Amino acid sequence: MTDSQNLPRVAVITGASSGIGAATARALHADGYRVALLARRLGRIEDLAAELGDGAIAIQADVTDRDALVAAAQRVQDELGGADVLVNNAGTMLLGPFSSEQRADYRNMIEVNLLGAITATEVFLDQLEDGGGDLINISSVAGRTARATNGVYAATKWGVNGWSESLRQELLPDVRVTLIEPGVVDTELPTHITHEATRQAVQQGYDVATVKPEEIAEVIAFTLARPRHLAINEILLRPAGQLG
Repeated sequence: MTDSQNLPRVAVITGASSGIGAATARALHADGYRVALLARRLGRIEDLAAELGDGAIAIQADVTDRDALVAAAQRVQDELGGADVLVNNAGTMLLGPFSSEQRADYRNMIEVNLLGAITATEVFLDQLEDGGGDLINISSVAGRTARATNGVYAATKWGVNGWSESLRQELLPDVRVTLIEPGVVDTELPTHITHEATRQAVQQGYDVATVKPEEIAEVIAFTLARPRHLAINEILLRPAGQLG
């Protein structure tokens, strides 16, 4: 762990190419963290690493590919001294009516949103436990309230919530586990929806989103800055005008 070497802490952020992931990288780097940016889109995270400058590295890694995550963890160990924080942010929201036609979307969401977070944590856990670390899991309001057309997405987020609570109990006091559950945030999530009518309907809501990724990143940075004896385990955030 970097703390023992009197070096800045190291945060690994999955899905760092856009949205909450990119905003969190900027916020933590501004707070003095060194950051490892993980994402599939290498060009985007290379641009972000260049923007941030010293203490930021870009690592192409898909959270559904364990070998890629293992290689990423080795780079973080070798180049930064190991991870103090893991932000499981990578996720996809492929909404639409439940049908066989959407079955590829269901598998994708389960593999990215749930299994991806589990695999990234399993791979980086030794680094997090080496002296006291933090695990931040990005879930959703959908992890509490399911609606028509979001059933499998909600299932993945409910899964993240339950898994996070179990980990909280297992890993204390060495690793603090925090679950972040945002409502609608101004991100590109709806653009990947494959069911066109659903995409158009959801996009209308996101086009007027009032909460920005930077505001979620501020909450994450605040949580991590608390003294080690205080763990903030769960934060539910909604736009003030969001009902559900």
